[in-house]
Amino acid sequence: MAVKSFKDLIVWQNARVFTVHAYNAFGMTRDYGFRDQIQWADISIMNNISEGHAKRSDKAFRNFLYIALGSAAEVESMLLVAGDLEYINLETQQSLLQEVDSISRLLNAFIRKLAQSSSLPGRQPTASRLCRPIGLINLAYAILGVLC
Repeated sequence: MAVKSFKDLIVWQNARVFTVHAYNAFGMTRDYGFRDQIQWADISIMNNISEGHAKRSDKAFRNFLYIALGSAAEVESMLLVAGDLEYINLETQQSLLQEVDSISRLLNAFIRKLAQSSSLPGRQPTASRLCRPIGLINLAYAILGVLC
């Protein structure tokens, strides 16, 4: 099945479910700064996946997946602190850590797959396929593999 929408991506679907779980886990937390930050970071995972999917190149998509991966690392760090501060119980912490770890693994696999597919012989990243080299400078850029 071809991916027509970011909503078709398993990693986005998992990030969406995780966002709901994290929001529910911290909804009653009275440390509003902490709560807002972890909620901002967890929703950033799914939003960066969707925004990256809308881009016109594999390279741009990978960049947004890296940002989503960074947000996942931020959430993981905050979940560890949340346990230390007893904002959540150990069972909830472990469950959320497993979810974010699974999402991080999917993001890493997706990033590797996009990097491999754009480096296959005869295939250029999507953006460079849209560029038409005109003149010697653009031709040199095309030969060197620099995106126009």
